[in-house]
Amino acid sequence: MTVRGAAFLGIGAMVGAGIFALLGEAAVVAGSAVWLSFLLAGIVAALLGYTVVKLGVRYPSSGGLFAYLIQGFGNGRVVGISAWLGYFAAIVIVCSMVAVAFGSYATSLFVGEGAGSGWDNVFTSAVVVAMAALSVVGSRVVDKAQSLIVIALLVVFAVFIAVTIFDIDFDLLAFSGYPSASDIVASVALTFFAYLGFSVITFAAGDLRNPARELPQAMYVALGVTTVLYLLISIGVFGTLTVEEAVGFGETAIAEAARPALGDAGFTMMAVAALLATASSVNATLYASGGLTSTLAETGQFPPFFGRGSRLGPHAGLLITAALVLIVSNVVDLSAIASVGSACSLVIFLLVGVSGYRLRAETGARGWVVAVAMAATAVVLVFFAVDTLRNAPETFAAIVAIAVLAVVLDLVWKRVRDRGSTASHDLGAVDDS
Repeated sequence: MTVRGAAFLGIGAMVGAGIFALLGEAAVVAGSAVWLSFLLAGIVAALLGYTVVKLGVRYPSSGGLFAYLIQGFGNGRVVGISAWLGYFAAIVIVCSMVAVAFGSYATSLFVGEGAGSGWDNVFTSAVVVAMAALSVVGSRVVDKAQSLIVIALLVVFAVFIAVTIFDIDFDLLAFSGYPSASDIVASVALTFFAYLGFSVITFAAGDLRNPARELPQAMYVALGVTTVLYLLISIGVFGTLTVEEAVGFGETAIAEAARPALGDAGFTMMAVAALLATASSVNATLYASGGLTSTLAETGQFPPFFGRGSRLGPHAGLLITAALVLIVSNVVDLSAIASVGSACSLVIFLLVGVSGYRLRAETGARGWVVAVAMAATAVVLVFFAVDTLRNAPETFAAIVAIAVLAVVLDLVWKRVRDRGSTASHDLGAVDDS
């Protein structure tokens, strides 16, 4: 694989669903300064990307971030708790948020204004069921179409930027209307969600001719292109819509921002692009959940019923994940989904940073860069926690609940697993005697 191919892999993993799903939610915290929040999130992602690349070159694995955690912490409780936290945050919650965004766009496009709230649930559930089925029986078809979808999205975004960036109202972007610096920093925990796919680039390490040199190039090209794209899109949206309008439109804010310049055709163009991006993201996440849960089951971090030998069949992990996504996407409020998913994902990346710092002698990473990455991530998490506790205590409670759930599940499963191992050992001793 070439550097360009690896970079394109990363761009495809990042660009799309995230930007559609969270603009309105980010505006609640950062106002019209969302573009600045995306810039800061891009910087944090670049710092973490350095650490992830160093680990990826030294420890190439299909286990992704959890493989790096095992190298840094061993296959014990830290990895177990992180696995449950990451599964719920980066898989179940993130997939739920994207599915909800699909439902909103599908309702706006196919039903129109004034549609009952039930339509969102119908389309949200439909995309989860359809993509789960596709991941089971026809994932290769989607894989082949992924490149075309990414190219189509980039073309649509280019058109959107071209028609909005030169016709923006700078009064809407005036610094005087920005919230406090602490609010902007706190919002980075939300906008970081749109960069979560950057770690996928490390999977290309084994296919590059010179991973040590080419993997960092691919990472920074992908993050650079994605960051510039997000900056221009957010400037176009908030230079066209007021903060109140963007918050009100929520997941469809980008499509509504295209309407003044391109009319209904602009809205339709962006809505179709959103449907492609979100459906593709739901499929990719569900498909990845199968391999992830299977790996965690094999390492003993998840119960065997998540693995390929489950009574539910070889796709047990995927089916369980799809069922959880159906429940969360139809029951939990979108703002809570976005906040919990992003915050927990940042915690996972912070732990990966600690792992990278511990292994810096083996990976050749510069300790001060890894330390800066951890510090930046920690600062964002602290500001986000304070802001959320003050302004959205129910969301803060949800984050704490997810963390506690991860600890409890790891504790309970490890006890059940260890008792089973002890019983098997005792039974074997009796048989031998």
